[in-house]
Amino acid sequence: MKQIRHFFFAFFVSLVIPVSSMACSVLYYIDSQTGKIYAVNSEDYWYDVDAYIRIEPQSKNKFARLWYGWDDFAQGGINQKGLFFDAAVTPEQEKIKGFSNPKNNLGDEILAHCSTVEEALSFLEKEKIALNKSHMMFGDQTGNAVVVEWVNGERKLHWIEGNKLIMTNYLLSEPKAGNYPCHRYESIESRIAEMEKSGEVINLLKLGNTFGQAGQPGRELEKGRVGGTVYTSFIDITDNKFFLSYKLSNKNVIQLDLNTEFSKSNRQKIELKE
Repeated sequence: MKQIRHFFFAFFVSLVIPVSSMACSVLYYIDSQTGKIYAVNSEDYWYDVDAYIRIEPQSKNKFARLWYGWDDFAQGGINQKGLFFDAAVTPEQEKIKGFSNPKNNLGDEILAHCSTVEEALSFLEKEKIALNKSHMMFGDQTGNAVVVEWVNGERKLHWIEGNKLIMTNYLLSEPKAGNYPCHRYESIESRIAEMEKSGEVINLLKLGNTFGQAGQPGRELEKGRVGGTVYTSFIDITDNKFFLSYKLSNKNVIQLDLNTEFSKSNRQKIELKE
């Protein structure tokens, strides 16, 4: 735990001045030397939201899964099969005829029933889901990952190229729609290049440092309401390790062994508190 806290301290002192309370940054990364797979997410929203982690046990027809979010809605998560997902707000697009935004907890449903990226994409098509105000990233234990967007009346897929896939708040299919250029995307990409060039052994802690300019310290943004990074999650998909820091604090770090958590029979809710 001491090593973990040292990492989070290094991560948080490198933050930049915040620019938006609704920003989100997501990374799926494969270490080309070891083949290990990681995912990192920085979720920004209003600080007064009641965020929490939900862990659902395996049942006859559903996979065990962990998701994080609020208001009974998963913002991101991972299941026992190693399928990871996250979502980020994007400029609004016209709705696709015959498709709609989800009316239930979409992320939980996907994690409960899908084990691979391809299965997740098929689930969206089967359920006629097309988000017009956000895009989604899916990644699995095989090294397959994709960002799915719905732009100009069509589904657009952006598959992983090389060993990384980055998603922020602009549409990869239509950057001119807004939120582009994105300093967070550029910073993550640049820091990954520096990390790989250094020749040092890559692990989840070092990878997390590439998000140094993605987090946003809380500040008053609207009529006394404070916004910023609500939580940052770090997932070792290969070894099933999960870390989450609440409100950019190196003291509020949750550390979970997913193999252990997914073997439990009880439903769990972990409140995120200072």
